[in-house]
Order: sequence, then structure tokens, then C-alpha cells
Amino acid sequence: MSHISYDAATVPVRGDFAAAHNRFWKRLAAPGAWWSGAERVAIAAEVRQARSCALCQTRKNALTPAAVQGEHDHLGALSEAAVDVIHRVVTDQNRLSRKWFNGILAAGLAAEQYVEIIGTVVAMVSIDSFCRGIGVPLNPLPEPQPGEPSHYRPPGAALEEAWVPMLLAERATGAEADLYGGKPTGNVIRAMSLVPDEVRTLQDLSTAHYLPSEQVRNPTASAGTLNRMQMELIAGRVSALQQCFY
Repeated sequence: MSHISYDAATVPVRGDFAAAHNRFWKRLAAPGAWWSGAERVAIAAEVRQARSCALCQTRKNALTPAAVQGEHDHLGALSEAAVDVIHRVVTDQNRLSRKWFNGILAAGLAAEQYVEIIGTVVAMVSIDSFCRGIGVPLNPLPEPQPGEPSHYRPPGAALEEAWVPMLLAERATGAEADLYGGKPTGNVIRAMSLVPDEVRTLQDLSTAHYLPSEQVRNPTASAGTLNRMQMELIAGRVSALQQCFY
């Protein structure tokens, strides 16, 4: 297993970044709930591949992505539906639609598989963007570990207002009792609760990159050298530049 370190960075980097990234790298290589270790690493590799996909760039510049037909420049390890999810979420996420999502399901991708892909994409984009931001090479992907997916689905998950089933705080009990700390949480967190480990990964990375989830609603909470106002100013500006409607 490759070990992530930012000791060679030209700027000082807190140790909790590398620690959180190493935890995700270890999980990335192992079988998940709905994808094997080899498939999960393939998803991560496809996240990086999407940035240079000619079809994605053409669609990004089109009035509507549906007007541009073609095949993604992909690595060949995943299904067409999985590749389309990865590439669209990486390159043109603000124009995803319910019709597109229904087409993905009709093509054979399960909602649980979709959520695990999304969680992996979010983690990969976060870690790779961090590397680009501090001017270090992207971390080599880990070697996949053997084993089969668990196919675990939380018993309390139900379809509500979202595209995929989610877990309400009052139904997060038993094996999922740790997810929300017994408190209501934002839909951006609940959106991945159909695959509980994706919530755990998001929270782990958020603790290093932003704030622990239990501190997000506290307007005075901050981390590192930035105060909360500076953190939110940067977050708001990046969201606007990325056309983040959430």
C-alpha cells in the first residue's frame, strides 16, 4: 500500500491532511458495499481521466449536453453507464437532470452503485484538488485488494425527495448510529447515506479539509489559520465559480 505524505510540499501542511487521505486510500483499495477493490480503484482512475475527455469538453461548451452524442475517452474498465456518471459529475455536474439519472438506472446501474461512485468521485476530487493547490504531484493510486462487495444496504433507507433513498436521522440506528451523532443533518450529507461508509468518508475528509460535521452549524467554529469568516468567504467564492446551485 502506497503511503501518502506531504512532507516535500513547498508550504507547511498539517499532518491531519495526510492522515485522512491515507485512510481513504486504504478504503479505496478494499472492496466496498457495491464495488470490488479493483472496480473502486478503476473509478478513481476514471475520475482523473474525465478531465481530459474530448466529449466532456464539447458537451461542457454546448447549450445542452444532450445535443452532443459520442463516446467518452475512457479507460475501458467500467460499464458505459458508470463511465458516464463519473465523467458527467466531474465535468458538468450542475446540468445533471432526473431524466439523465433515470436513464442511468435503466442502463443497469443500481442506485446503491451510483451513490458509491459519487462518494468516490467526491473524495478523489477533494484530494486531487488539494494536491494541485499545494503544488505536489497527484498521489499514485493504491493497489486493489481482493474480496467481494458486502452488498450492505441500511435497513432504514427510504426514497423521499431525493433521486436516491436516504436515511433520516431518526432511522440512523444500529450499525448507522454513528452517522449523524443523533442530530438532524444536511441533505448534502444524507445524500450518500444509502452507502453509509460514503458518509463516514465524507465526514472524515471534511474534518481535515473544512470542519467536523458537528461544528459546521456553529458560526464561531474554525480550523487552522483561517477564521470562520475567511473560510466561508473562500467557500462561497469557489461555489460561485463552480456554479454550485446547492
